[in-house]
Amino acid sequence: MPRAAWAAWAAWAGWTCNPAPPAGAAARPENRATDREVHEAPPRRGFVVWGGRVPLCCGDENRERGGAGRSGRRRRARGAARADDLAGPSPARGGAVNGAIRLAAVDWAILATYFAFVLGIGVVLTRGVRTSEDFFLSGRHIPAWVAGLAFMSANLGAQEVIGMAASGAKYGMMTSHFYWIGAIPAMVFLAVFMMPFYYGSRARSVPEYLRLRFDEKTRGFNAVSFSCMTVMSSGISMYAMGLLLNLLLGWDFGASMWLCAGIVLAYILLGGLTSAIYNEVLQFFLIVFGFAPLVLLGLHDVGGWAGLQAALARVATAQGFAPGAWSDSWRFLGSAGANPMGVEWFGLAMGLGFVLSFGYWCTDFLIVQRAMAAESMAAARRTPLVATLPKMLFPFLVIVPGMIAVALTQGGGGGAPFVLPDKGDGTPNFDLVIPVMLGHYFPNGLLGLGLTALIASFMSGMAGNVTAFNTVWTNDIYQPYLHPGAGDRHYLWMGRVATLGGVLLSLGAAYLVSAFNNIMDVLQLVFAFINAPLFATFLLGMFWRRANGDGAFTGLLAGTAVAALHHGLTLPPHALAGIKGGWLGLVHVYPSEMAQNLWTAIFAFAACFLTTVVVSLLGRAPPRAALAGLVYSETARADDGALPRWQRPAVLGALALGGALALNWIFR
Repeated sequence: MPRAAWAAWAAWAGWTCNPAPPAGAAARPENRATDREVHEAPPRRGFVVWGGRVPLCCGDENRERGGAGRSGRRRRARGAARADDLAGPSPARGGAVNGAIRLAAVDWAILATYFAFVLGIGVVLTRGVRTSEDFFLSGRHIPAWVAGLAFMSANLGAQEVIGMAASGAKYGMMTSHFYWIGAIPAMVFLAVFMMPFYYGSRARSVPEYLRLRFDEKTRGFNAVSFSCMTVMSSGISMYAMGLLLNLLLGWDFGASMWLCAGIVLAYILLGGLTSAIYNEVLQFFLIVFGFAPLVLLGLHDVGGWAGLQAALARVATAQGFAPGAWSDSWRFLGSAGANPMGVEWFGLAMGLGFVLSFGYWCTDFLIVQRAMAAESMAAARRTPLVATLPKMLFPFLVIVPGMIAVALTQGGGGGAPFVLPDKGDGTPNFDLVIPVMLGHYFPNGLLGLGLTALIASFMSGMAGNVTAFNTVWTNDIYQPYLHPGAGDRHYLWMGRVATLGGVLLSLGAAYLVSAFNNIMDVLQLVFAFINAPLFATFLLGMFWRRANGDGAFTGLLAGTAVAALHHGLTLPPHALAGIKGGWLGLVHVYPSEMAQNLWTAIFAFAACFLTTVVVSLLGRAPPRAALAGLVYSETARADDGALPRWQRPAVLGALALGGALALNWIFR
């Protein structure tokens, strides 16, 4: 930002910065702090952690900003109105503590404006909700570009923002695999091959497609397991929300969750899926504009990309890895012990690149629901492809901050002290990367934008899961099993009741995830239990007409049981038997929680696949007439010849795959 523009922003936001000294000024004796001055300096304000304080962006005194590749810079405090001394450690939060950043009027104005828009969208769209299809599937009239951004934004919950930043700190650039091999290929596959089945069958949900392809018991099993997964995923977003507001604003952890859950509940009750989709588009842009300055300020502080690599090299060598283990994505996948993620290339490619990624993007109704709400088959197929472009670029918004945080904390980068808080067990609380960096870098005004972006991401994740839950509960559990034959008005009412129930269950799940120091590990474990075997079922169901209902149901049971068995016999390092595994005994210790999750997914997928094949071959084949529109070989191919070349799914998919391949090569 030009100096004049920055000064104008600073004056409007109510904070000041001393101008940078002339070149070489940092070396002059009068500009160098003496030992006496350092020891007698008043304590800085900041986040209290075990063993020290994490400073805020600017203290109440001038701060020397040194470091390789940057001129020394002194910055003045934001002002006494900007921050208060923080409370002591809170045992309930495991080492991180309650913060008390005092927001300025401009910050509160940004937050209030956002909440007004969110609720206003729900109020405006209430008039369009007249039937259950309006409430659950937006009447299937959403344009492709809106559905595409909502498709992307529905995945921008806590797992994307807090979880990926935490993984960036914990695993480094290897976290990019969750995007460039763990998302883009699966999104292209969904658009080109699977959306014709979902949209063409007119199924209202993924479990309903399983009923059409297999039988009622397969649908029921998936509906129950998926409902559990959405509750857990929504709980993760609520946990992250409460943690954020507790840390940055000093609000009570539980009260923060209840407040934000109430806002999400209100706008979904008002406008259904349509309200959630248009709010997700708003939240997408807020997240982009809220986190881009954080990345730029962090990179500047650490000395640019070269400075970040140098600091991460020190982080890697201090932990016994090669210097590039945190900054390269492919070079150290030859063995599990050579990289911080603790996986080798096969476990990553098979577990993440195939099983987990295709299982999530191709079968998770939370995601597929956005495409099913599109206005036509062509729009539904373009929806995932529209989302691939921002998905490719999001690692730079959510992973790089985590890499910067660990570089500043452990690698000696940056000119200002920065420390990630610890959990009660002494391990770094990587979930606090984004909240602590917001307090460290953002001034008033910009802090309000960043805080709003965080809240938007959490509410987006909560809303996406709740809308998926209310649809599956009503259409796939309540209607067929508990109250069949009722009118559409009754099921619309039940959808709203299910929305309330989903929010309450998610609040309960939020307290479970605090046992992990990285919520992404929790999510991948849930996916390994549910999505991994489900993908095997879908793969066989859509491309092998011999697969039958008994085989699918038995395969799902076997895959879930094998996932539980594998998890119960293994543990990540330094973990006690319990929620992280080992509750049946200990056969193997994995190098990391992520490695354990990936191999759990591989075993679950293989068990489901093999069991489905064997049982289907032993049973009766389904009649071919019943498979039209449900199996690839029995379905007419979509004719894209009339579409402009730039709108054809095959062309857009090839461009997306080429972009992902290029990024993998650049950051290999």
